[in-house]
Amino acid sequence: MKAYLDPRQQAHDPRHFMANGQRLQNPEQPRRIEVLKAGAKAAGCQFAASTDHGLGPIAALHSPEYLTFLRTIHARWKRIPDAADEVIPNIHPDRRTASYPRSAVGQAGFHQADTACPISSGTWEAAYWSAQAALTAADAVLGGDSAAYALSRPPGHHAFGDLAGGFCFLNNSGIAAEWLLRHGKRPAILDVDVHHGNGTQGIFYSRADVLTVSLHADPVRFYPFFWGHAHERGEGAGLGYNLNLPLPRGMGDDDYLRNLDSGLERIADFGADVIVVALGLDAHENDPLKGLAITTPGFTRIGAAISATGLPLVLVQEGGYLSDDLGRNLTAFLGGIQG
Repeated sequence: MKAYLDPRQQAHDPRHFMANGQRLQNPEQPRRIEVLKAGAKAAGCQFAASTDHGLGPIAALHSPEYLTFLRTIHARWKRIPDAADEVIPNIHPDRRTASYPRSAVGQAGFHQADTACPISSGTWEAAYWSAQAALTAADAVLGGDSAAYALSRPPGHHAFGDLAGGFCFLNNSGIAAEWLLRHGKRPAILDVDVHHGNGTQGIFYSRADVLTVSLHADPVRFYPFFWGHAHERGEGAGLGYNLNLPLPRGMGDDDYLRNLDSGLERIADFGADVIVVALGLDAHENDPLKGLAITTPGFTRIGAAISATGLPLVLVQEGGYLSDDLGRNLTAFLGGIQG
């Protein structure tokens, strides 16, 4: 299987994030690239450089106002006296239609949903090339490959059209799906990260041309809390084109696979001819957040079930943070994909 990565994805090196009122070490570190790359190679992946598709495919989903913010905010932030090295908001608007401030602090609050998406000097460059990896993997599938893997880091599924969140800045899976759509395909996005892909849902919620399916720990007491509930089915033209499968905390392999079958059945009924898999590995039983309890062999079974659809697959890396199991879980999943 072909795999794609650009060394400039290392440039985003966040030091901290805030959770439960505490300033914590950020788990979305550049070393994830090394661990994931080793895991992909162990599954037989051959890495190649990403192709630069320019800003157009990114701007197809993200507002120009937001992209200007991502490109410029760190330099502007550093002009604030005694500003920290990372952009972390301390105020948020109560609605997306609120007035748009000129202040760097105000814009940070407008465009960053939470305190888990700090922006440093290298964030824009890394996020840009993370999206290019996803686009290049989509190109490989358009060219006839049955599957391709994008080591997209930083991840993307919590990023809305004009809003970063949860370690995510550009919605790599959504960008890949939009690219496939514009090249004549009928894509579905299948999100298997332990957290709901709220940004992906938000981008496509009113659309009928891309199906979004997400399996995740029930958000009633789990991030992202406000999205990912079963009653969220889409709106307007998109009503019925979003399927959330919130799962009880601690669910294991067998029950997970039964729910995955329901998601894959919906993808078949949509008539998809390609699946973009938003590939989180943080559903593992040893993940520190203890959302779900998928075993390493369980990831092989998940990959095999997705592969059994017979549809081409664009595999876009989402979550899964530094641990002894991370690389092995990716190897297991890709092994299931390749049979």
